[in-house]
Amino acid sequence: MFRFAHPQYFYLLLLLPLLGGLFIYVWRDYRRRLARFGEREVIGPLMREAAPYKVSVKYWLTVAAVSVMVFALARPQVGSRLRKVKTEGVEIMLVVDVSNSMLAEDYEPSRLERTKMAINKLVDELTNDRIGMVVFAGDAFVLLPMTGDYVSAKNFVMHLEPGMVSTQGTSVGKALRAAGRSFSSQDERSRAVIVISDGEDHDSDALEVARELADKGTVVHTVGVGSPEGAPITIGGQMLHYKGELVVSHLNEELLRQLAHTTGGTYVHASGSLMGLDKIVRQIRAMDASEIIVDRFEEYDEQYRYIVAVALLLVLIEFFMLGRKNRVVERMRLFHKDQQQSR
Repeated sequence: MFRFAHPQYFYLLLLLPLLGGLFIYVWRDYRRRLARFGEREVIGPLMREAAPYKVSVKYWLTVAAVSVMVFALARPQVGSRLRKVKTEGVEIMLVVDVSNSMLAEDYEPSRLERTKMAINKLVDELTNDRIGMVVFAGDAFVLLPMTGDYVSAKNFVMHLEPGMVSTQGTSVGKALRAAGRSFSSQDERSRAVIVISDGEDHDSDALEVARELADKGTVVHTVGVGSPEGAPITIGGQMLHYKGELVVSHLNEELLRQLAHTTGGTYVHASGSLMGLDKIVRQIRAMDASEIIVDRFEEYDEQYRYIVAVALLLVLIEFFMLGRKNRVVERMRLFHKDQQQSR
């Protein structure tokens, strides 16, 4: 893959027309001053060592050097590779509710959209930790296995939507089971689950699964998204109705509190830009970190050094190029005009 780290420096190429205008002005001024001494055909033989063409060559060398230097400032970079790095951190499995109830608009623009914004901000604050994601509605599956690639994680978050789980409803128990199977670290003390949901559970085994996770040392934190008063569910600009009645989704804080309490975790009601995730992350930071292996993309290979070398070479050639004929080169000619005429 090829890219420029700082493409804004290409605006400096706008200086090239200015250099062209300056060259034309200087050249015309030179011709005008030369004309004061007489006709060009007359004074030409008196200026045998003059090499006017070299002025043009020096100008084009300067233009080339400036252009190449601009490319160097833009920092061309080639490729990147994935390497495994050993570090210490924790594994965080996000369990995100993508049921239709997350489309309620008691959070602007909706519960799900606010959740996506908050997760993105959370990922920006991670450093050495691994993150994964389970999405659930009436069913659950692992959307993102444990990874240290935060760029990919944010890309998955951006595409969260209710349609990605075909079975509607809300099954927190299935989501917790999927999360519990997805950790890669063998150290149970460095595992954490964060459930982000409105708490409407249509199954009854969520607390049982939470106890199983607690027995294995996994802590479950919960974030309640929504309001106890509830809000209508809007799909495609239309409010959802069932059997002629408006469907209103309410926040079920009781279930979320119990899930957190059972595993020694924390429940927060979503608020602020991070929806309370910052409070939970501070507690996760206090957990015992374990040695984990994360995949890291190495920095792009910088190519500007080679381009700078070319620019310096052009500058040196322009600097040492004299504005007159080179006597050494003249002496090295194999055939002179007088020799050719004698023949």
